[in-house]
Amino acid sequence: MLKRLYDYAILFKEYFLLGLFLLLGIALLARNNTDQVRAIRSHTLAATGVLQGVFGFVPGYFALGHDNRVLRELNLTLSDEVNRLRESRLENIRLRQMLGLKEHPAFPYISARVVGAQLQAGRNTLTIDAGERNGVRMAMPVVTDQGLAGKVIATSSGFSVVQLLLHKDVRVSARVQRSRVNGIIRWKAGGMLQLMHVPKTLDVETGDMIITSEFSSIFPSGIRIGVVSATRQIPGELFQVIDVSPSVDFDRLEEVFVAAFTPDSSRIALQRRLQE
Repeated sequence: MLKRLYDYAILFKEYFLLGLFLLLGIALLARNNTDQVRAIRSHTLAATGVLQGVFGFVPGYFALGHDNRVLRELNLTLSDEVNRLRESRLENIRLRQMLGLKEHPAFPYISARVVGAQLQAGRNTLTIDAGERNGVRMAMPVVTDQGLAGKVIATSSGFSVVQLLLHKDVRVSARVQRSRVNGIIRWKAGGMLQLMHVPKTLDVETGDMIITSEFSSIFPSGIRIGVVSATRQIPGELFQVIDVSPSVDFDRLEEVFVAAFTPDSSRIALQRRLQE
């Protein structure tokens, strides 16, 4: 082993000597503190800074390449999700057509600001700055981004009165979104609602979302109403007591949307004939 190292040293002795002299020179420069050496050091540092500024983009370039790959992967993932949602939508349309089911009709929304409020126990109404000239009609649903707020009960040319869910005369056909149990929503007391006419044997749990059902002739189905806050069973009663916290914060209503929803007149006429 030592003989092999000795042979390498003899073979490359010029390079070994050059490296040794360079190390000695650097050591002497480092220990020397004359004006000439300081000037050399200053020029060397300046040149190093220039080189770093010129070639400093190289690490940033590779980091940018990594960020671009991450963004491309994220874009690919989002595109895949959009495509799958589009396919699900198309599949839903095809299945509805095969089964003869109708699509939920789309309807426009009329935006309005709350300009007045009459908040009394059991008689809560709002006045909004949209009326007949804006397309608002009697009994149209009023919603927010949080869910169902109420319905229009009076109109003028430029204003309308909205009867809130927190009104003693309001009744809404509703459904438990999870278990598909049907019932009727009404105002209970204060800022709470109650889901009525739900037998004790049916599945309703705290935290269930309550939405409008298609049994209503005024409200379109699928609009959020609230969340079940408590359920109770009273001995001797057939129905559960189901408390519902409304999704809409009625104390902070500033803007609402009137859904230009028109129920099927033939359906309403048929239901009235059967009730006569």
